[in-house]
Amino acid sequence: MSKDKRTEITDALKEAMKAKDTMRLGTLRLINAAIKDREIANREAGGEVSDADILAILGKMVKQRQESAKAYEEGGRLELAEREQAEIKVINDYLPAQLSEAETEAAVEAAITDTGASSIRDMGKVMGVLKGKYTGQVDFGAVGPMVKARLG
Repeated sequence: MSKDKRTEITDALKEAMKAKDTMRLGTLRLINAAIKDREIANREAGGEVSDADILAILGKMVKQRQESAKAYEEGGRLELAEREQAEIKVINDYLPAQLSEAETEAAVEAAITDTGASSIRDMGKVMGVLKGKYTGQVDFGAVGPMVKARLG
């Protein structure tokens, strides 16, 4: 039986504490805090935090760090950009492997076929299917225009 993402992250946090790996520990604490924030928000709705929710949180964290690293590089703050990149590496350890461009295109085609999408009005359905199956595995900022091009 595989561990759920939450347990996997908690176990990694304990390992980082034992190893005195402060960089990894700090990033894992940020991940845990984000999960707890989502849990509190979901509690009002009576829902739990699922692995899909955690993958979405991790994906968002990576995207935020990529944007920050780019801004730091443009501003000449290379040490801060390197820190953001190091955090991205830690977060990526808990995300599934990213799909290649060919795999992403195949996933888009399959989602369009599965939903019977025929026009741009069906884009929401297609994106919903993709998010359900591939959260954390694709960059939805790049997938949106790909879907739009196929349907438009």
